[in-house]
Amino acid sequence: MFWSINMLFVTRDISDPRGYDSGLEPIITMLCLIRHETDPTFNLAAEEYAMTHFAAECFMLWRNAPAVIVGRHQNTLAEIDADYVRANNIPVVRRLSGGGAVFHDLGNLNFTFIADSDGRAQVDFRRFTQPILVALQALGVDARFEGRNDLTIDGRKFSGNAEYVSGNRILHHGTLLFAARMADVSAALRPDPAKFADKAVKSVRSRVTNISEHLPRPMTVLEFRDYLMTHVMAATPDAETYAFTPDDVAAISRLRDEKYATWEWNYGHSPVYNYRKSARTPGGTLEVALDVNGGVIADARFYGDFFNRRDPQEIAAALIGVPHRPEALRERLADLPVDDYFHNVPAEALLSVLI
Repeated sequence: MFWSINMLFVTRDISDPRGYDSGLEPIITMLCLIRHETDPTFNLAAEEYAMTHFAAECFMLWRNAPAVIVGRHQNTLAEIDADYVRANNIPVVRRLSGGGAVFHDLGNLNFTFIADSDGRAQVDFRRFTQPILVALQALGVDARFEGRNDLTIDGRKFSGNAEYVSGNRILHHGTLLFAARMADVSAALRPDPAKFADKAVKSVRSRVTNISEHLPRPMTVLEFRDYLMTHVMAATPDAETYAFTPDDVAAISRLRDEKYATWEWNYGHSPVYNYRKSARTPGGTLEVALDVNGGVIADARFYGDFFNRRDPQEIAAALIGVPHRPEALRERLADLPVDDYFHNVPAEALLSVLI
């Protein structure tokens, strides 16, 4: 038996497919979208746009090119292997919802439900994960809800879920590991815990699995996507397909450029944290300790067995107020005589310790 979304649907001629009639009175229906864009900044902006601009309930399926997606309340740098992420040009994007960091690639399918909250103040993960479980069980997969917000097969996690509530609207989204590259998942989300001390929400690492390993017959991720959309629409009265209009795309692109593609949102939004790192350089051991607030260096201290001609506290003072990101630090160091402060330590070696 198909699960039915607990909403009231009415069939009316709607002049605005977003769920409004010509008098801008909301009409209750569910818009179903398969998004083909794989830009994570666009896709996360699209969720916020649909939540705030559509009156209708929404169900969306989408994939991202390789990216790390961090929770709203996390310290970004404490969740990732920054060197691996930079070397592989993997974008890091903050989402609206809380919870832990996840790695997306094209073998990972994401789903989003946007619904009215009906005055519910508490998050309700079971409400929105039930249709996913039923769809998988119909394929012969013994998928279950476990813990606080996870879906599992044989005790191994294949889906993490998070929710964001604003006003009378709920945005629920989740990952579905279908054929994800597990080595990349592990490498991108492998920070050095010794570098950071903060009170931000930490991700909990879990044993994970891909859905494709448990299917009775092979499917591609795109075949699974289409199956899941068909299943949910069949279980939902008066569900309608929808594609973003050119006006929608333009508005989402603006939100992406102004928020989700910015360093201020993705890194600067991180809570206060302390950063510490040391390395061997041609000039000796160099250790740095930074206090970072709002993504900006508030204090800096250097330690080590290096030689110097000038007091390193001068360069420490020059770093205060600089965003804790490679581009800003490289630009600041370019104006300073690094060798005077740390003899035989190249500027790039100093930069590698600072970030």
